[in-house]
Amino acid sequence: QVQLVESGGGLVQAGGSLRLSCAASGSIVSINVMGWYRQAPGKQRELVAAISSGGSTDYSDSVKGRFTISRDNAKDTVYLQMNSLKPEDTAVYYCNALVTDYNGRNYHTGNYWGQGTQVTVSS
Repeated sequence: QVQLVESGGGLVQAGGSLRLSCAASGSIVSINVMGWYRQAPGKQRELVAAISSGGSTDYSDSVKGRFTISRDNAKDTVYLQMNSLKPEDTAVYYCNALVTDYNGRNYHTGNYWGQGTQVTVSS
């Protein structure tokens, strides 16, 4: 079983910064894409940023130039550095990873989610 555990959310004033972390654990063989999504009240969950195992990145237009995604493959951890935060960035942020794990008998590839961490930006 694979678990993703997020940390780093909180309350910050507009213009401030936060850094989110997400650590994967379990019988992990490999992790392909890791990413961050967010969901604001009354809105659909949307992709914020993603990073491949090779380090290629992709960002939503709304966060380009302000957010930076990175990962430490040795620690199975992905980070999201969020700068110049705006009130519209307020949401629950979810970590996501495409993981191949091994249960002792079979390999399994699945899409896993963290429990979410609240980010609130006050104006």
